[in-house]
Amino acid sequence: MYSLEQLNIFVTVCETGSFSAAARQLNRAQSGISQAISNLEITFNRTLFDRSRNTPQLTPDGEALLPIVQSLLDQRLQLEQKVASLDQQHEHELSIVIEESLLDPPLLAALGPLAELYPNTSINLLSASTFDAEDMVREGHAHIGVVYTDGQILTDVDFFALGHKRFITVASPKHPLAKLDSVTHADLRRHRQIVQRASSGKELWFSDSISTQAWYASTHQMLCQLAQQNVGWAIVPESLAHSALTSGQLTDLKVDFEPNGWISSIDCISSRSLQSGPAFKAAISRLKQHFKPAPGHALTPRPPLS
Repeated sequence: MYSLEQLNIFVTVCETGSFSAAARQLNRAQSGISQAISNLEITFNRTLFDRSRNTPQLTPDGEALLPIVQSLLDQRLQLEQKVASLDQQHEHELSIVIEESLLDPPLLAALGPLAELYPNTSINLLSASTFDAEDMVREGHAHIGVVYTDGQILTDVDFFALGHKRFITVASPKHPLAKLDSVTHADLRRHRQIVQRASSGKELWFSDSISTQAWYASTHQMLCQLAQQNVGWAIVPESLAHSALTSGQLTDLKVDFEPNGWISSIDCISSRSLQSGPAFKAAISRLKQHFKPAPGHALTPRPPLS
């Protein structure tokens, strides 16, 4: 039976180009390297190297076996790393569910370094509405959730505030509400509203349906798209609508009873039923850093309506 040591010697000879070079790299006697290769050839009943030249050359059989042996050694390394991570109590898996409107390239860039810091922890990134994300954490399907505050104190998960997000009321420039200098609550009720709703049927407290007509969508992305198609008006994160506002595909409605928009807290929630470890703590730290306002960039009131 072959040993992992023999397989390692075989790969090292292939990589260094000679028995003597392999012996130097492995700090072994050249005779020991030669004997190990000979024993491996006997075990496989195959000639692995052509020794008729000054430097050994892989035979066709050796070339066929090399990638398989390399794969075995790679798996051995992964096994050793996994055992080491168990000693350090690194998590096998870490699931993070993020409110869909908050998931953007900068947030992914903030979490990306976890791959190098914890190579043996499988990171599972999920996107969902706030209420669906809460349920996933509450039921133990995710370790961490990044959500909007829904106006209720959560008693079955741990939570703390990460930051804030401004929501505004938008519609297509072609929409009748876009032509009004001041939009009242009664005006909004008369026109179709596009509402973000979770699979459970829940809606965020400041953007629940008030219109006598409504369409529902599971993501704020869809709300923006539908509003651009002049389906109705919607309340969406200001940052998500920014490009459409800049390009003129959406307009910011002048709502008289909330001229500065709605400010919602962004919360980080975590499961009490799933084990946490270093990767969990590092993810929390990176989320805090990502949502921390830069100096001089705290959320400020919007300019007064003209």
